[in-house]
Amino acid sequence: MSATDDTMIDFSRWKTAHHLLTWRQLREVMALTPQPSFRIALIAGAQAALSVLAATLLIGATPWSHLIGFPALGALASLFGRYAPVRRRTTIVAACAALLTGGVLLSSLGSWAGASPAEQLLLLALIAGSATLAIAHWRLGMPGAIIITFASAGALGPVASWHAVAGQALATAAGGAVAWVVCRATDRLRSAELEGLTLPAPPHRPFGHEVIAAGRIAAGTAVAALIAQTAGWPHPSWAAIGAMAVLQGSHLHVTMSRALQRMAGTLVGVFIAWAVLTQAPPLWGLIAAVVLFQFITEVVIGYNYALGQITVTPMALIMTYLAAPATAVNLPVERVLETIVGVALGLAFAVLFSTADDRVYLARHRERQRSA
Repeated sequence: MSATDDTMIDFSRWKTAHHLLTWRQLREVMALTPQPSFRIALIAGAQAALSVLAATLLIGATPWSHLIGFPALGALASLFGRYAPVRRRTTIVAACAALLTGGVLLSSLGSWAGASPAEQLLLLALIAGSATLAIAHWRLGMPGAIIITFASAGALGPVASWHAVAGQALATAAGGAVAWVVCRATDRLRSAELEGLTLPAPPHRPFGHEVIAAGRIAAGTAVAALIAQTAGWPHPSWAAIGAMAVLQGSHLHVTMSRALQRMAGTLVGVFIAWAVLTQAPPLWGLIAAVVLFQFITEVVIGYNYALGQITVTPMALIMTYLAAPATAVNLPVERVLETIVGVALGLAFAVLFSTADDRVYLARHRERQRSA
């Protein structure tokens, strides 16, 4: 039924905002969702952790060990397609490795070409929108374009030469190749479990709707990043990623849940990161922490997004520290502030640019809750 048939439902933006600020919404935020398969979650976590570990160990043994963060970013291709059939998974991981490499390459090229900080952030927003469209249209699935954006943000620092551009892109591609090999070699462990699973088919939206969603994400990430930059915060890309994480929600109540879960998980995660970084562990201790947090994230994030954020946050902060150790002192505080700004702006964008059908779906969702 279209929005025009719902004459008895108030689906104004003001009423929509009211729906999102209720105790029912808070209960949704705290609820645990059963996973389709805990065994597959364990396998996916092990694959992701092994991919990151192998990628960093391999480059650590070469003269290019200073690029150690980029193979780890490329290895994030292993996060995609955990419930896909084995043959389809190889295509998904390869495509996502290419997107990760492309994002790093574009960010590096922008820096080398002399783009201003604001222009680099606009480029990051364009990458976020393009990756959103690509992942939706090719049906590459979760965790979505936020991973591509995170990797691209990791390449926003100064790049002095085309050799550095090529090095960062090739290191990312190498990490993606490692992820492909790891997933290809271990995916048979998922085969028996997949045969017994019946999962709903992912929605396939019209291409025009996919373009609109990608444009909304590009605009939201750009505004969040530029506001953070104007405020003088050193990592405006975190605000962009916070906004994007919220805007990826499939429905408005999901968007609100992700917003609150991201803020709560980030608050806990920064204390964990602070506890790790203040111990000044050696390089391989930090890499071991990243691998451990990666594994835990992939196991628990299916139950509740906030649980995943508790371990994603220290992992991201440690990876940022590996790239720029001098920034460690204020990293946790900066992460909290910029995440809150990004999440708030993402939520505002989601409501302001929602369609009538989005708002009707939320109103119906609330009515079903009351009836239940």
